[in-house]
Amino acid sequence: MSEEIILSDKYKVFLRTDAAVEFLEGTTFAGKTTVGVIKYMLKVADSPKKLHVLSGLDTGTIEKNIINKDCGILDVFGDLVEYNPSGKGEHRLPHIAYSTPNGTKIIYILGYDNQSRWKKALGGQYGCLYIDEINIADMEYVREAAMRCDYLMATLNPDTPSLPIYSEYINHARPLPEYDHDAPNELRNMLNEDEKAGWVWWYFSFDHNAALTDKKRAQIIENVPPGTKLHKNKILGLRGRATGLVFPNFSRSKHIIRRDELRQKVKDGKMKFVSFTAGLDTAYSTKSPDTIAMSFIGITAERQVIYLDEKVYNNAGLETPVAPSDTAVNFVEFLNRNGREWGIARNVFVDSADQATLTELNKYKRNHPCVYSFNDSYKKVAIIDRINFMLGWLHSGHYLVCDTCGEHIKELEAYSWKEGKDNEPEDANDHTVNSSQYAWIPYRKQIGKGDRK
Repeated sequence: MSEEIILSDKYKVFLRTDAAVEFLEGTTFAGKTTVGVIKYMLKVADSPKKLHVLSGLDTGTIEKNIINKDCGILDVFGDLVEYNPSGKGEHRLPHIAYSTPNGTKIIYILGYDNQSRWKKALGGQYGCLYIDEINIADMEYVREAAMRCDYLMATLNPDTPSLPIYSEYINHARPLPEYDHDAPNELRNMLNEDEKAGWVWWYFSFDHNAALTDKKRAQIIENVPPGTKLHKNKILGLRGRATGLVFPNFSRSKHIIRRDELRQKVKDGKMKFVSFTAGLDTAYSTKSPDTIAMSFIGITAERQVIYLDEKVYNNAGLETPVAPSDTAVNFVEFLNRNGREWGIARNVFVDSADQATLTELNKYKRNHPCVYSFNDSYKKVAIIDRINFMLGWLHSGHYLVCDTCGEHIKELEAYSWKEGKDNEPEDANDHTVNSSQYAWIPYRKQIGKGDRK
């Protein structure tokens, strides 16, 4: 081998796990293919069957990404394998001859781009099937090949959620219990088809690739433009449509301001805040992906709205779930902290659908000294109109976000329109978007160029 393969704890568990079907989904450079193929080869060695299939877009792609690369099949298994790209002997298809304790195994190399070839090849039963990038595979190939194998492994980067590969295959799988929340909540929530026994879903990200250096990781992220489908799928590890980002005009270079720079501008008198406001979006389920999101916002004399601070947490990720009474205390502490740093937001706005939290906040105010007025969020401004306001402000440079507000930045780069709906966004990647809207809606006439009614 040209280099040692370093495994994270999760990949060690993956290698030890016995399953009938496994899907490896996640970010780019997560190590899915490198480690997945090693496990596939070990499964082939243990299989009682002689014939197996390894498939990808085409034979050239398979050779480059799986067979010939560093830490690929030839590198890892050395003299145990012989690759015959033009076939050999009775096996005329491209194949790998693999010497194992259970005899020589034959692994056919199939490109799912060549329908006439794979249709000829898939005439019998096979032991182990590997499908690289199953999200772009020919669905007829997937259906035909999957029913002819004892074991199936497939890798993919997240893609358009409406693709049939998700509803027919991937969304029937589930993560192991210990990794139930080790993935973005909105992604985990999409595994909503009937569960199939022995089908395991794995989510791997940059964090699980123990061999990936911080420098290389930063380089990969910097080379993918935020707000693109590529960024959403391969960097954020989220499923998303090829088109349809709600805020395609959000730009990190244009709309993010450093906190220290902002503080200095206020200190030097180059920026003046005229209003402060805050919003709270809530949900308390320990099973849903819904999130409790707090947003603190300032509005300047130059009619800019600046997203200054946030606090975000999800009950499903907490050992001791919070209740509305806890949220009341947390929200007041959030407001007090930002009041000391920026200025008092006397009127703040809470999700009007959550009267339990509003009740607890008003109870808190009766029992403690409290300057805040807790108001119902104003929802008569339709979602599509809220989005249009933000799009206009982003376009004119009147919407800025502090660089420390990572969750809001992530949502602005991931929030998408719902498939097949003209004016309805998806119910995901929108928690701080909602809480920020609750905050600025009552002040919207103070924001922007002043020509919006």
